[in-house]
Amino acid sequence: MVDFLAENNLCGQAILRIVSRGNAIIAELLRLSDFIPAVFRLKDKSDQQKYGDIICDFSYFKGAEYYEGKLEAKPELQDLDEEFRENNIEILSRFYLAFESVHKYIVDLNRYLDDLHEGVYIQQTLETVLLNEDGKQLLCEALYLYGVMLLVIDQKIEGEVRERMLVSYYRYSAARSSADSNLDDICKLLRSTGYSSQPGAKRPSNYPESYFQRVPISTPFISMVIGRLRSDDIYNQVSAYPLPEHRSTALANQAAMLYVCLYFSPSILHTQQAKMREIVDKYFPDNWVISIYMGITVNLVEAWEPYKAAKTALNYTLDSANIKEQATRYAASMDSLRPQVQQLLKEGFLREEIILDNIPKLLNCLRDCNVAIRWLMLHSAESAYDPNNKRLRQIKDQVINDSKYNPRMLFQLLLDTAQFEFTLKEMFKQMLTEKQIKWESYKKEGSERMTELAEVFSGVKPLTRVEKNENLQAWFREISKQIESLNYEDSTAAGRKTVQLIQALVEVQEFHQLESNLQVCQFLADTRKFLHQMIRTINIKEEVLITMQIVGDLSYAWQIIDSFTSIMQESIRVNPSMVTKLRATFLKLASALDLPLLRINQANSADLLSVSQFYSGELVAYVRKVLQIIPESMFTSLAKIIKLQIHDIMEVPTRLDKDKLKDYSQLGARYEVAKLTHDISIFTEGILMMKTTLVGIIKVDPKQLLEDGIRKELVKRVAYALHKGLIFNPKAKPSELMPKLKEMAATMDGFYRSFEYIQDYVSIYGLKIWQEEVSRIINYNVEQECNSFLRTKVRAWILRKMNTWYELKSHQEVTNNRLFSEIQSTLGTFGLNGLDRLLCFMIVKELQNFLMMIQKTILKDKAVVDVFKAMLAAVNPVQGIVGNASKVYASAVAKTQKIWGPYLEAIMKVGQMQILRQQIANELNYSCKFDSKHLAAALENLNKSLLADIEAHYQDPSLPYPKEDNTLLYEIAAYLEAAGIHNPLNKIYITTKRLPYFPIINFLFIITQLPKLQYSKNQGMTCRKSTDPVDWPPLVLGLLTLLKQFHSRYTHQFLALIGQFIRSIMEQCTSQKIPDMPSDVVGALMFLEDYVKYTKLSRKVAEAHVPSFIFDEFRTIL
Repeated sequence: MVDFLAENNLCGQAILRIVSRGNAIIAELLRLSDFIPAVFRLKDKSDQQKYGDIICDFSYFKGAEYYEGKLEAKPELQDLDEEFRENNIEILSRFYLAFESVHKYIVDLNRYLDDLHEGVYIQQTLETVLLNEDGKQLLCEALYLYGVMLLVIDQKIEGEVRERMLVSYYRYSAARSSADSNLDDICKLLRSTGYSSQPGAKRPSNYPESYFQRVPISTPFISMVIGRLRSDDIYNQVSAYPLPEHRSTALANQAAMLYVCLYFSPSILHTQQAKMREIVDKYFPDNWVISIYMGITVNLVEAWEPYKAAKTALNYTLDSANIKEQATRYAASMDSLRPQVQQLLKEGFLREEIILDNIPKLLNCLRDCNVAIRWLMLHSAESAYDPNNKRLRQIKDQVINDSKYNPRMLFQLLLDTAQFEFTLKEMFKQMLTEKQIKWESYKKEGSERMTELAEVFSGVKPLTRVEKNENLQAWFREISKQIESLNYEDSTAAGRKTVQLIQALVEVQEFHQLESNLQVCQFLADTRKFLHQMIRTINIKEEVLITMQIVGDLSYAWQIIDSFTSIMQESIRVNPSMVTKLRATFLKLASALDLPLLRINQANSADLLSVSQFYSGELVAYVRKVLQIIPESMFTSLAKIIKLQIHDIMEVPTRLDKDKLKDYSQLGARYEVAKLTHDISIFTEGILMMKTTLVGIIKVDPKQLLEDGIRKELVKRVAYALHKGLIFNPKAKPSELMPKLKEMAATMDGFYRSFEYIQDYVSIYGLKIWQEEVSRIINYNVEQECNSFLRTKVRAWILRKMNTWYELKSHQEVTNNRLFSEIQSTLGTFGLNGLDRLLCFMIVKELQNFLMMIQKTILKDKAVVDVFKAMLAAVNPVQGIVGNASKVYASAVAKTQKIWGPYLEAIMKVGQMQILRQQIANELNYSCKFDSKHLAAALENLNKSLLADIEAHYQDPSLPYPKEDNTLLYEIAAYLEAAGIHNPLNKIYITTKRLPYFPIINFLFIITQLPKLQYSKNQGMTCRKSTDPVDWPPLVLGLLTLLKQFHSRYTHQFLALIGQFIRSIMEQCTSQKIPDMPSDVVGALMFLEDYVKYTKLSRKVAEAHVPSFIFDEFRTIL
């Protein structure tokens, strides 16, 4: 008969594919259960109020029109619904596909059973498949995996949440309209069961059997599967556990399968006492906590409570005398096994000959250890006992008291066992690979010794003093040939023959009185030794490794192991070299991956990678969690070093008087630093001893693990320090800022210096890690800030000559340019750069709001627009002079007075932010030239040459220009901004469309502000009244930035209007013989001067609109 799993056996391949998919579905469900969007739980009040109307359970299907009508009635709900859809449709689709695959799985299994029944697979029926070993295993697994899927879904994704997700998916996707969608069936299968995994929650009646019966499955199939699981050892596990007291451990996997499958036939649990008694006697005579799949534990006391037959049968196991017997048995084995394993682990104890002579003993020791660990871990696990159940509490207390349970001892035994298992496996694998070579070399040695002995008895060898003996000579030659003829391939015959040869060599020594010749005796003894080695070597069989693999299974602890995390971390803190033993434990835990991956691998399924990545990823995350204690401990020591370096140890000056040497030596403090540094290097050594390890399919490099841990801890500590040091009370005074920044700078400097100090002891690239992580913290926070800008009005005053801001009323200094060098020393270049980016976003937002204001309020006001039209007519042509100028301008200003308040505020805000950006760029550029002069020079030159190339391209398009997919310009811009080599005033912040009357609006705005200002020789332009404040530099820079966002012709028209204003007013003064230059003209000229200065344009731009003699006269005033 063809092998059931052969590729050409369709019947076997079909069920294998189903089972393989079942394992993959469970992995996907477990993976997704960590990504349930919290809002579907509707836990807190705010979520219920916000999303209550758009997230519904299955009650939606009873009145879909009502729910949709409710949404359509409120536009804001529709917007929220649309946003919710965009945010969640991807994850909802993923959940839906997982749910759909569960339904498809059971449909496919039912179809397969129908096909078997109808004879689609020639010569195969349900009975014949169950007679085949592989077929029996696969059919049992198929039913069991379906049960596990349903239990996992209910345990990990609550019923209400499932319903809400399915309804949301139904509403948001196109599935409802497609005819072949089986959404209805999926909803029927996965509707809420009322079960809750919360401790103390009441169990629904008929749960889970009613849930398992939602999709009917063939009854004969269920009863035959249960029959097989009850009577057979379907995985032949008992051979790996020959001792009768280990039988329940040997059959533990099968027991878990039987537990799940019994829910498909609840009548056995309820009424069939004899069957239940048989099941409990065979599988649960000494255990009641089982692991059903990848460490999901179940306590049978609780699970079988509602079923009469099951409960009665289990009572014999739960008899207090039986519990005591089991617990004391395992307590005794703990006491005897620990010293035994520790003896085996002593350096140099496990040698090849000891292993070969004691294989059965070593395997027995492994079995005893693993069985004891399994029983104690499962039966003492917190998660297996509901604290609200009195009976469970009593059982747990009895187990813990009678077994003298000590989690540290148990964990120590687990560590030692894992290490012993690992060492033994590695040595055994090594012996297996060298088996044939060694066997052949022993054979050759033995054969050669016999040939040499034959020659000794020929009597021709000098110096041997052995008489010639032809009989012995011929006999030894024969023995040599016999040894030579031993065949490695036929190990049984070779073994028998070798035993006979050893016997013959013993006899020849006795019968021929050869003891008198020591040399001959030695040769015979050596040959016997080689023959013994051959027998030992031929006994090295792969079966031993397979038995070790079966016995060493730790999949039941996949979740319980977490309860030992604190013990692991504590033992690492005390003794960092403990990590090497932990490595063996993690590898032992990784063997749990064999369980779900075996069938996926056999089926050559494409799911192999994703499933093994999921489980390996879970395990690696756990390894990281345990080992994170090392960076944590390092940073605790580091904090002490920081404290000593900042507060206690004085910097040694470059020149030092001899008599002060003692003061600076500070031996106590320096010894303390040395001791702490030594501790840190020991921790590092501990993790690096772990060696690169393959955990599942993920390679874990301890150096990388250490670096990632250090990064994580660094981020945690620095973020906490920043959080503590840079959060201000809204009522805080401006004077509090600088001291806080100084204090923060000292803290950050302490971090930086100590990090730099330990990098050599830890063998990491400290500076790189520091810069990357600090920049990541800053960038993250900048992004969070950019999402929502909090703005308060600032009434401050900048004096450009002194680069200082003053409070207008009190004339108190608010801040000055030292602020930015202080931020630089506190947060570094990233901090300043982040602040710069934040200001950029704020300017963008401000400009967008500003344009919206122009379009929605100013240009919609008919009276104001009429003023603009009249003004346009009055000033045309711009080259001319406006007649009766002061009246025309004054009337336009008066009529538009109401619109300038918000306009001024927006322009000032933009201007203030631009000044801040300029100061930041200045500080960045200064520090870049100071700290990295080569970088600054290289960037400046690259920038100049790029600009020259781009200009050349625009003059002659045949010359090269960066292509669209070339990121050079984008990347260089980021570098230039970080080095402060840019001019914020030249930046285009937003894209704009044409705006009518734009030059006129800005012209009227500026001449409205001029009367509020006056020129003073010491301070430049200042405001006349403190009640009507206008700050000159932000005003100029804000207007300049605004104009920069539009086409340059708007700027030319605006400047022409100002020029015309100056000429017209001057003309009027001349005709009226007013000798002094009016203050408004001084202000307008001042504006032109500053405009030219800030934009770095040539003077001709201003002189094109204002004759040079007016500028000359203006300079006499200055």
